[in-house]
Amino acid sequence: MAAFGYLSDFFSGVAFKRLSAVEIDALRSNQHEFNGVASMKQLWGSERNIISARFLYLGEHEEDRVFADGTLTWYDAREAHPSRSEFRLYYQDNQAIQQAKTGDLLLIAKRDANEALVILAKKDSTHENRLAWLFRIETTSESFNIKELSIESDREADFLVRSILEDLEIEIEPEDMDFLEWIFDRFGPTFPPTVDFSRFARSTIQDAPVIEDPDACFMLWFEREEFLFRTLERYLVLQRLQEGFETVEDFIQYSLSTLNRRKARVGHAIEHHLEEIFVTHHLRFTRGGYTELKAQPDFIFPGIHEYHDLDFPTDRLSMLGVKSTCKDRWRQVLSEALRISHKHLFTLEGGISTTQTDEMMSHNLALILPASLHASFRPEQRDTIMTLTDFVDLLRTRAGKE
Repeated sequence: MAAFGYLSDFFSGVAFKRLSAVEIDALRSNQHEFNGVASMKQLWGSERNIISARFLYLGEHEEDRVFADGTLTWYDAREAHPSRSEFRLYYQDNQAIQQAKTGDLLLIAKRDANEALVILAKKDSTHENRLAWLFRIETTSESFNIKELSIESDREADFLVRSILEDLEIEIEPEDMDFLEWIFDRFGPTFPPTVDFSRFARSTIQDAPVIEDPDACFMLWFEREEFLFRTLERYLVLQRLQEGFETVEDFIQYSLSTLNRRKARVGHAIEHHLEEIFVTHHLRFTRGGYTELKAQPDFIFPGIHEYHDLDFPTDRLSMLGVKSTCKDRWRQVLSEALRISHKHLFTLEGGISTTQTDEMMSHNLALILPASLHASFRPEQRDTIMTLTDFVDLLRTRAGKE
């Protein structure tokens, strides 16, 4: 059993299409029905059904995100006719629907018999790419296609799957708590320093292929730490909830601190595991050294002393920024080491849009992701994205170790 379960634990199937110009006009009118829904009988059957729905519009930027709650009504408009049927899917107008444009992806994901998630994703956006990868779908048709989750199309809820589902506000918990006693024996019922927790996570995996396959090794370490942290977090948060809160404000502050801790810890965990890989490969570096204007790149190779030595060859310097997700924040690394014109950025955000990866290339920023995440990008993007192994080999070459 996967540590966090499978995609089929959350959805049983999806219907998807691109929105046509004619349909967009209908969405703006009082019709409020999706067209061409006959094939959706595979998901909703032949009986009238009122479905609780969450509507979500996803643009390219975070501020474009719009949520709305409502219902879908699945019915046969000719149910009184003895021999004809005409199925329709009616929805209530809402702010999420109103953001949609021609060519956007419409995806209706069935959660159970009476619950669905209706997602509208901007055409060619990162969100569309990630959803297409998640459900293994093609998004070129203006007619509904149906895909039921099966053994062949299911996915283990690894980090990329979880990050996409969390974008949809679907929370995933660990499948079991077997490691909890082990964590308590080491740290007690508290959050330890991130460097200690990362080291502990690595110690629970024997024979990680750190030399042979840095990409696979990183993912093994990172996924193990994610599982251990979420296991501990779940226990501690439940304990705090049982104690109760005196005011709503206290509860809100605790919730925010929990989310901020989670986000900050992910970034630290990535850096800790990368550092261990670099050390094991005998690569010299400085982590968190200061460059111009007190900028602080995550990693400078072979070190900050060489960076500030103007006699040291520039073509032997390397800079690596680290961001668990890029969003619009990738531009921050561009000014962090002015001596280095071609920079590198390590991330775990799969499916980044072609528009953004092209812009990164235009700024001489090379994107690095573990090899297992490359499949979430379009084929034309993959040749421009490095693996962690590629980057380690580059550093070894620049250090004269090849």
